[in-house]
Formats: sequence, C-alpha cells, structure tokens
Amino acid sequence: MKTKILLLLCLLFFATITAQAQEEDEDRPKIGLVLSGGGAKGLAHIGVLKVLEEAGIEVDYIGGTSMGAIVGGLYAAGHSAQELDSIFNSLDADALIQDFTPRGSKSFFEKRNDELYALTLPFKGFKLGIPTAISKGLYNYTTVNRLTDNVRHIRDFSCLPIPFVCIATDVETGEEIVLNHGVLADAILASGAFPSLYYPVEIEGRLLIDGGVTNNYPVEEVRKMGADIIIGVDVQDGLKDRDHIKGATGILVQINNYQMIKKMEAKRKATDIYIKPDISGYTVISFDEGREIIDEGEKSARMILEQLKTLGTGEPLNKKAIQVADSITVEAINIDGINNYTRAYVIGKLNFKPGTKISYTKFNKGISNLNATQNFTTISYNFTEGDYEDEGDVLNLNLKENPINRYLKFGMHYDGLYKSGVLVNVTQKNLLWRNDVASADVILGDNFRYIFNYYMDNGFYISYGLRSSLYGFNRNINADFIDESLAINAVNVDFTDITHQAYVQTIFAQKFMLGGGAEFKRLKIKSETVGTANVFDDSDYLSAYGYIKFDSYDNRYYPNEGWYFAGEAKWYLYSSDYTGMFDRFSILKAQTGKAVSLGYNLTVELEAETGLSIGEETVGFFDFILGGYGYQPVDNIRPFFGYDFLSVSGNSYLKGAATLDWEFYKKNHINFAANYANLGNNLFEEGEILSIPQFSGYAVGYGMETIIGPIEIKHTWSPETDKHYTWFSVGYRF
Repeated sequence: MKTKILLLLCLLFFATITAQAQEEDEDRPKIGLVLSGGGAKGLAHIGVLKVLEEAGIEVDYIGGTSMGAIVGGLYAAGHSAQELDSIFNSLDADALIQDFTPRGSKSFFEKRNDELYALTLPFKGFKLGIPTAISKGLYNYTTVNRLTDNVRHIRDFSCLPIPFVCIATDVETGEEIVLNHGVLADAILASGAFPSLYYPVEIEGRLLIDGGVTNNYPVEEVRKMGADIIIGVDVQDGLKDRDHIKGATGILVQINNYQMIKKMEAKRKATDIYIKPDISGYTVISFDEGREIIDEGEKSARMILEQLKTLGTGEPLNKKAIQVADSITVEAINIDGINNYTRAYVIGKLNFKPGTKISYTKFNKGISNLNATQNFTTISYNFTEGDYEDEGDVLNLNLKENPINRYLKFGMHYDGLYKSGVLVNVTQKNLLWRNDVASADVILGDNFRYIFNYYMDNGFYISYGLRSSLYGFNRNINADFIDESLAINAVNVDFTDITHQAYVQTIFAQKFMLGGGAEFKRLKIKSETVGTANVFDDSDYLSAYGYIKFDSYDNRYYPNEGWYFAGEAKWYLYSSDYTGMFDRFSILKAQTGKAVSLGYNLTVELEAETGLSIGEETVGFFDFILGGYGYQPVDNIRPFFGYDFLSVSGNSYLKGAATLDWEFYKKNHINFAANYANLGNNLFEEGEILSIPQFSGYAVGYGMETIIGPIEIKHTWSPETDKHYTWFSVGYRF
C-alpha cells in the first residue's frame, strides 16, 4: 500500500513539473529570426547563429531571403550552427557560382564533343541564342537536397523542426512570392536564384528568381508567423560609388539596393535586435573567403552577447546532430517534362533503375550525367513516400528540355603531321528521332578533312550510329611501310583514308562501352617522287569489328586520376585488292592507362599498348607505325617520343610509357616522359615481344591549358639514333 501511495505521489509531482514547464514555455516570448540576402556575405548568418546558440536562444520562427533563405532553411531543417559552419567550409567555392560537370559524368560521345571545340554558339531558328544565366546551380541543388534529406517528405514549412518562410520574385510579373510550402530545397534555391548568375526556378507554374529583388528582409512575414521578438541579421550593401562597384554582379546589386535601402528604415524599426556584421570588404561572390565572413558574423553578434543571453535559456543550446543518410531506396521513378527524349534515355543516364538502393554519391552522379548531355535547361527532383511501406521512396524527376537543339562550333589545331587546321562544326539534336544527334565537322587548312557522326543514344538499351571520316596528309615516311623492295630509306607520300562505319553499342556493367559493327574503308597511298608506278594502294576494304572502352580520366590531356582502357578486334573480310595480294586477316589491339596524383600538383601517368596482325598474308598498309607527337591517331598510326613522325613500322608491337607532370602554376605544366617499344614482324609468334626494348625515346615539355585546348612544346630525343626533335602542338586534337 505504501509503495502504491509513493508511486502516485511521484506521478503527481512529475505531472505538476511538466504542466509548469509547458506553462512557462507558453509564457516565453516567441523568438523570430530574420536573415537578409547578400550572396556570399550571407555566410555571416552562420556566425550569428553560433552566438545565438551559445546564448541559449531557441528560435521559434525563421524567415529569410536569398542566402538568408539557404542558411535559414537548413537551420530550420534541424542543422546546428556548428554543422552549418562545417558544411559551408567543405563546399567547392568555384562550383557554387559556376557549373562544373565532371568528365566522368559524360558519355564517350559527349567527352569527344566537349574536348574538341573552342567555341560553341547555340542557334534557335537560325538565330544566335543567349544563355539565360551563367550557371544552372546544379551543384547547389544536389547539395541542398542532400542536406534536407531528413525533411524530404514535409511539404508544409510550418511542420519543419523550426517553422520557416522565404521570399522569391516572379520574374514575369515582378510580384513578391511568399514560399511557406512545397519542396524545401526548391523554395530556398528559388529565393537565392541571383539574376544572370543562376537560372530561374519554376514552382507551381511561376518562374522565380532571387527574393531580394522585392523583399530582401522579410521581417513582416516573421511577425505574421507569431514572433513576439524579432532578431534580424542584415548583410545587405549600402549604395556604393563608382570606384567600389565591382563587375556586373556589383551593378546588379546596386540596382537592387535602390528600393531596398528605402524600405530598410521601417524594417529596422520593426526589428527588436538588429545585427549588422562589418562585411563591406566582401562581395556577393566571395565564397572563397567564407571562413572570414563567418567569423565576422560571429564577431558582430558576440558584441551584444549579454543582451542576447536575456532571451536565452541560461545555458548554451545543445542541438542533436542531424544523421544524414548515405543512401536511399528508389521504389519508382516518375519523369515529367520529356518530349524529345525517351524514358529509357533518361534512366540510362541516371545509371540506376527503379527498385534499387543507391548511395547519394551515385544518385548525384546520375543527375550530373543528365546535366552533362546539355539537353535540359533545368533539372529538379523530390522524393515522396512510396506506395509500399519500407520499400523506399518515389523519385519525382522534373525536366525542362533545352529549346535550343542546333549549335555551330569552332576549333583550331596545329601539329607536325596534319599541319594547321580550322574546324567548323554543325550539331543538330533530334534530327530524325528522339534521342538522336548529328554532328558534322569540316577541317579546313593544309590537309582537308571531315568527320560526320550520327548517333542514337538509348541509354541502357542498344544504341546505334553511323560515322564517316576523311583523313589525309603529305609526309616523308619509312619506305618499308610502303614497299620493302624500294632501295631508299624514306618516301614522300600522299595518304588518304576515307572510312564509313555502322555500329551498335551498349553500356556493359554500367561502366564499359561495348560495341561492334561493319566498316567500309578506301585507302589511297601515292607518291609523286617514286618513278612512274607512284600509286602504292588504291583499294576498298570491308571489315567487321568489335570494341570495348572504359574511361574514368578526370582530364583527357592532363589527368590527375583515373583509368583508361580501349580494346578492338577487326576482321578484314574483303578488298578490291589493287595490289593483288589481299588475303583475309585480323588485327587485335589494346591500350590502357592509369593516372595517379602524388600530391604537390605532381601526377604520374603510366600507359601501355599493344597490337598484332593475324593471318598468313597481311596488308602492310595496316601495319603499326610509330613516331611523332601531338596529332590525332588514325588507323594504326601511333605517337612515339624520340622518333620523327611515322618512322618505324611492323605488324606487331608492344609499347610502354610513363609521364611525370607538374602543374607548377594553375593550368601550366612541365612534364618529363619516357617511352619504350618493341616493334617488328610476328614478334608474338617468335617470342620477342617481351625482349629488351628495341626503341626508346624521351621528352621534356611545357603545356598550357587554354580555351582552344592545350598549347604544347616537346623536345624529344632517342639514344638509338642520337637525333633530337622539337614539336609544337596547338589546340584540341582532331
């Protein structure tokens, strides 16, 4: 009986304490926090939040605009000030303000296109198009989505851990838009879509930009939410004179500030505690100085710490850390906004299928793959709860197709083999069907060339294409490559190769490209300097071929990391046989490379390649021929340091190379390379392929990455010949 009475007294005691705590909480004045916009200067909000937590202030409502919406939205989602400090200090400052698509997110076709042209002009209806903004802000979008994963199902912002509101502007009407529901990531990024820097965000049919255009300090909205006391943090600029306006963004900020400054007097009077960090030395894009800006925010709030403590609990807040999930199960995928591209194409680019559990790293890479196609001007997504409990979420993917599908592109190049060339390209997407792209290159210069590609990309399903090319050059080359009976060491030849291919290919194991097809080639080799019989070959060749490729290099010309592999088998089945010596034969070849960063901007790249011909009688014109550097390889012509262009040849070879590259200044490189090879006839059959190398060469060079491609100079030599060669290469290779 005594035990029961004691238990009853305890329950009454705890009930009384709980009721008193609830009453005290109801009596406590509600604290509202207003965070203004200001671009990178808005990082000062994080420093202020750190001091508010130290003062024990529990924020009940948050309203923000632009960067204030981003910081405020993440805080409302449950992140602590210290977590926000760590998050923003770990972000890529350059990626925050400009689009960057990793090379690994691009298909082989896209890699080739992005690493060939120096200038791209979009056309719509044969009129020059102008981009809406510099950046789609995809890096920001995937980052914010990842950080708000814990509230991804909430659509009413009053149900967030801290009720939240933010402001955007309707770009068509100029109307102020109050965002207090929907997808949190979409709302806060719409509020921060700075005009001309980021693309507008579409929400509920409205095209929205930075809320700072209409209301950069939403104190009224926070008061409406029920706040009794308003703490406001203002990181806006005042008006500047001509000497302090920096660039186009500075002019836009100045224009925007005209009306904001007029409104701020009344807004400041509506603020109970007004905090104005001293960040006049920073700009709206000073993300690379984020650490200093955060510290300035903390410094300004700490000056009134004692005043802030009167609103706190008496103890520093200890917010529970957000457990950010590292993966998600996608039960189903809904895709909205595609007309010219198929569902299979989109899912193929995402590189994961419905009903799979994937890491967020892989998910973000899939979104990056979609962006790399340049077929969509905006990409947004959200998650809703699936139909079946514990089986994952539904991914709702919203795409807006790029209305521009025609491009005019230009490039330029010089090397010692093809000499100078100017490239003009026309690219047309959706030429005949959905998912297709046609690209025509014409190279004008010392040696006329062309390349035509038509490709149908069906993602995970079988894709197919057509390719046609013309390559030609005039060069003194090894006479053995032409005719072993010639009693001279070298002969000047005109080399012409016209190739037509039809192929099918697919993605294998989600990493490799596997394909095959048929090839029709016309090869003509002639000389004006060798007697009267000056045509050595003028034949048509029909072959079947298969290939496999893998490429994870982060840079084609100066890789820091990644692997490369390409293997090909080709069976020559028919020839018009100008020489009268054709018999069926095959060629196998493979190439691999590995790049490893050593730190201190040093990288080593290791390469190996091999090839052999199989058959009783092979066509010597398809032998492997080595020498020179800086040109686009064609057929079996390969570069080799220490020997002049097209110097040594044979029907089998093995080559190894190593390059040590030092990026001593941004985009400027000094490198040293060595290569070794065995090359001759039937080396595999005779067991000589792994003998001491017959050929070796070394190179020291300088390279600079430019808008037209790499500009390189290489000085090379070989101990076998005691000859030295200096080669220049300018621009992307084609």
